Amino acid sequence: MSRTEWKQLIGPTDIVRVALGWGAFVAILILHPVLVAPVPGPVLVIALLAIIAVILVCAFGVVKQAEALAHRLGDPYGSLVLTLSIVLIEVILISAVMLGPGEHATIARDSVMAVAMIIMNLVIGLALLVGGLRHRGMAHNRTGTSAYLSMLVVLVALAFGLPALIGTDGSYTTAQEIPIVVLTLALYAFFLYRQMGAQASDFTEVDPRLHQRVDRQEKAEETGGIRQVLREHRTEILVRLALLVVTVIPIVLLSHDMAALLDDGLGRLGAPVALAGVLIAGIVFLPESITAVRAALGGEAQRVNNLCHGALVSTVGLTIPAVLIIGMLTGQTVVLAESPANLLMLGVTLLLSVTTFAAKRVTAMHGAAHLVTFAVYVIVLFS
Repeated sequence: MSRTEWKQLIGPTDIVRVALGWGAFVAILILHPVLVAPVPGPVLVIALLAIIAVILVCAFGVVKQAEALAHRLGDPYGSLVLTLSIVLIEVILISAVMLGPGEHATIARDSVMAVAMIIMNLVIGLALLVGGLRHRGMAHNRTGTSAYLSMLVVLVALAFGLPALIGTDGSYTTAQEIPIVVLTLALYAFFLYRQMGAQASDFTEVDPRLHQRVDRQEKAEETGGIRQVLREHRTEILVRLALLVVTVIPIVLLSHDMAALLDDGLGRLGAPVALAGVLIAGIVFLPESITAVRAALGGEAQRVNNLCHGALVSTVGLTIPAVLIIGMLTGQTVVLAESPANLLMLGVTLLLSVTTFAAKRVTAMHGAAHLVTFAVYVIVLFS
């Protein structure tokens, strides 16, 4: 590639974002002894606002690379890159916490529950609301959406419902964990295999208003599909993928490093501890949230599905097996069973999702229903 092409791929703004994100992380490490100790209220607020500001700057950098990759690769491959990048880092961090000192029996349950409610109600609700208001409804690929929801019904039941019924004190026994891990990973692996292979077309846009993009994708498939795209644009794809990863890692690291500050602040306000998990999960998945809303504004309902439902399928399909394996190897107890109230909210969310995406066109009314469901979940947190 020429020097000009490199500059188009890696601009000054990209370098500034990466430097800012990693610089903030290094600063947090240096100031860690000070921030661990009880800090004055104003300092706490300033530190949290500074971290959130850096995360926002980095998030827009991630969105830029994700959209470029999505344009180059087409869906579902483009959305899958962003989804797996964030989810894999999140799984690694949860695993690292479990392998560290202290007891963290419920970290997987609390994290995945927060992610599920944020993605399926807050993000999807907002995306459908703004997209529906702009486009008076958006068509989606019902076969692909049905595949996502089928996966989620099974994975969520295995993760949060079944251990409450057949487990001990909310945890699977070792004899139960092994088949659950195998079944979860096998189902998720088969899903990815089909999504990236024979059923890739089930996860593409079907709205006639997007026919130009669909035509371009069909043309690419006729001339060799994703493999030819990778061959012809390998350098660009690798550079953008590298930029996406090095920009998204500080977001995840900073969000977890600020957990102590957030817990302290919420404790002073008398807010429930679980609220911190919701806020952190929201920040971790901020790049996907921004990308999903922008896709909805462009009328890309299926891309919203690929980003949101795909992220949750990957989160549950990878996180639960990872923590169960770590629990078996280290002798730690992994509590997965949810409370009756949260199980009800999960059930309502799944039922609402099935009814929402059973329609040929999703509308602003569907989005409003999802947003109200998230508001009820917040009420449950404070109860």
